[in-house]
Amino acid sequence: MVDELAKEAATNSDIKECYVRIPKCAVKSELSENSQTKWQTEWDRTTKGATTKLCFPKVADRLKLKINVTPNLTMMVTGHGNIKLYLYKYKIVDSSMCPCKIGEQTTDHILYDCELVNL
Repeated sequence: MVDELAKEAATNSDIKECYVRIPKCAVKSELSENSQTKWQTEWDRTTKGATTKLCFPKVADRLKLKINVTPNLTMMVTGHGNIKLYLYKYKIVDSSMCPCKIGEQTTDHILYDCELVNL
């Protein structure tokens, strides 16, 4: 049945004219919107990426940003990497305490509270 419909669409000039009149930019825009909607739905449903979700709760807003993705940015956004709390969780270091001695070295601590970084 699919083959028959495809053949009809290829030979039927009324159908061809209908699709020829749709601008490519409109198709691309609709595909992009549909993809973002699906992505956002999956993003909202997943239980993973809690730290990243705090930074980027809306997929569309993140896509609008022009961000130079670096290893340090990835580390801060994901909470993975050379952060003491993460290393302590996997028993790589003996303590999660930040060298500033104010609290545990977390992403939020580094960004907002650490006296060694925020001088």
